[in-house]
Amino acid sequence: MTPTRRHVPILIIGSGVAGCTAALTLADAGCDVLLLNAGDKLADGNSELAQGGIIYRAAPPADDDARALEKDILVAGHNYNYRKAVRWLCRQGPLCVDEVLIKRAGVEFDRNPDGSFNLTREGGHSTPRILHRADYSGRALMDGLTAQVLAHPRITCLHRRAAIDLLTSHHHAKNSQYRYEVDNRCLGAYVLNEESGEPETILADWTVLATGGVGQVFLHSTNAPGCVGTGVSMAFRAGVDLANLEFMQFHPTALYEERSNRRPLITEAMRGEGARLLDDKGQAFMLRHDKRGDLAPRDVVAQAMMEEMLHSGAPCLFLDVSGVKQDLPTRFPTVFEQCREAGLDIRNEPIPVVPAAHYFCGGVLTDTRGRTSLRGLYAIGECACTGLHGANRLASTSLLEALVWGVSCGKDLARRASGEALPAGLAAAIPDWQHEGDERHDDPALVAQDWANIRNTMWNYVGISRTDARLRRAFEDMRDLVRHIHDFYKRTRISRRLVDLFHGSQTAYVITQAAMRNPVSIGCHHRVD
Repeated sequence: MTPTRRHVPILIIGSGVAGCTAALTLADAGCDVLLLNAGDKLADGNSELAQGGIIYRAAPPADDDARALEKDILVAGHNYNYRKAVRWLCRQGPLCVDEVLIKRAGVEFDRNPDGSFNLTREGGHSTPRILHRADYSGRALMDGLTAQVLAHPRITCLHRRAAIDLLTSHHHAKNSQYRYEVDNRCLGAYVLNEESGEPETILADWTVLATGGVGQVFLHSTNAPGCVGTGVSMAFRAGVDLANLEFMQFHPTALYEERSNRRPLITEAMRGEGARLLDDKGQAFMLRHDKRGDLAPRDVVAQAMMEEMLHSGAPCLFLDVSGVKQDLPTRFPTVFEQCREAGLDIRNEPIPVVPAAHYFCGGVLTDTRGRTSLRGLYAIGECACTGLHGANRLASTSLLEALVWGVSCGKDLARRASGEALPAGLAAAIPDWQHEGDERHDDPALVAQDWANIRNTMWNYVGISRTDARLRRAFEDMRDLVRHIHDFYKRTRISRRLVDLFHGSQTAYVITQAAMRNPVSIGCHHRVD
């Protein structure tokens, strides 16, 4: 029988690019790692879905491009960025791509006939510098990384494990003496084993959050189904510092098709290679909103699209890809196939598109090594806020941030892991999960209605354009809903549906609060009042 309690040196929750990179870095340094993910396989999150690519370098000299990239990131982020983090990414990025992705994971990026890398350009970039594998770059990265992770003898992978709560000395220790200590400490996590249906207690000397994004708390999202803000929700309850929660980036181009809450992404690289946005009358419109036209940063484009749709009443806009010179099925096979399945031949007709919640620029506040304000806890990837993105993320920085911070976290933790472990007494003071309620009425209809309330509230009131009145309405509605879900959660036997709903409701609530506190319209936080 699967143990319900275990103690490991290092626990990583999440298995995207950030989690896998950290696990490999630690394991290569001789550390034993337990890597958890909530799905059936390691590649079940947003990393797998990334289409555009990863920033590498443009033309030599490299220092010049690093400075140019810094400028592009700061401009896209409205100079709200943490400059130290920006500089760290620009200087460390090419080395991490070379060492981890190309040499270690063997990722095959597209090349030109002369053997050089085929670099493309996306919105907000001053030059082509995006490495890609057709339009499934995220999948290519994850294929390479997961093969290395699964083969490493020092990494243990457990699937279908949904994180419930972080364990901390102040909150969970039965021995009151530990609550008098000045430093609160992360001790691992309670995790739901979906196979057995029972929670497990996983004690860890060190814990790394790599749980991904929050897009599924909005009505329209490009995110994977599990992206409900797990890391943000758990960190909030543990008293960990959070930052920039009001900055949710909406991708301008998601396929307009009613199939599910997750809308297929139409990569920005198409606009980088000549595609244009058209209004419902077939006219290009972006130059009316910004001199950079279709290659303006994402927040600018998404807001311009919403203005156009509100003005015309059109349910969607269109992406004309006739200007793309390359063969569409070869260069953009993922988009081509998604549209074909929807009955569209993009070689002959434009793609109907709408903005959708895409990337969370805020999260658990960390430094350049992934350290959080809670001793023993790191956070990396989309659930973390390094300050890199500021008020709006520059295209194709997300995969690179996950890679660089995965390496930084792994190296820093490898240096610390051997010298500091959980005291035996403290580990023994942590109780196993206690079911507070035993009712089995997590009715799918009730859960679905709660999710509908969350997603519609966030989309309508805390979406692309916000006002004080909308945010206050969202705050009141979410406050009542969180209270209701909390009571429901306590008296109902735990399940994956309830865990996700609890995390999602709390994440939506703290995002709404952050948006209310910031009266300044900037970047993704667009205040129309």
